[in-house]
Amino acid sequence: MFRFAAAALALLSLSAPQVQAQDAGPISVNVNMARVLRISAPAATVIVGNPGIADVTIQDPQTLILTGKSYGQTNLIVLDGRGEPIADTLLEVVQMQAGVTTIYQGQLRTTVTCAPVCQPTATLGDDTSYTGQVLASSNLIQSAAN
Repeated sequence: MFRFAAAALALLSLSAPQVQAQDAGPISVNVNMARVLRISAPAATVIVGNPGIADVTIQDPQTLILTGKSYGQTNLIVLDGRGEPIADTLLEVVQMQAGVTTIYQGQLRTTVTCAPVCQPTATLGDDTSYTGQVLASSNLIQSAAN
């Protein structure tokens, strides 16, 4: 009981954005985006229930990097060096809403991000040939930059 109370107290003292307790609601991140999570106690281990949805890495003992990989919900457990829980919370990976336009052509779907000029965006659920073209174009740009 004391360990649970200590873990709950550690959750309450986290700096913003905080790793939150389960009943405080999930921590949200956009798909294909990263977010910094600061914790009050040093983390030794992070566990993501479904690593296909999100990835969490330890940047330093009190800074975690959360990356949204696919839409959905999973959980995050953070343990200290003794294996004691620091946090146990829900993660929610959502689609970025601002500046995103979805285009339907029959049953085929494509997505563009308009900020301020519209550019193709690879989004889960889009037409696979469209997504393949977007990724190929992105790879060309990335290889030219190297």
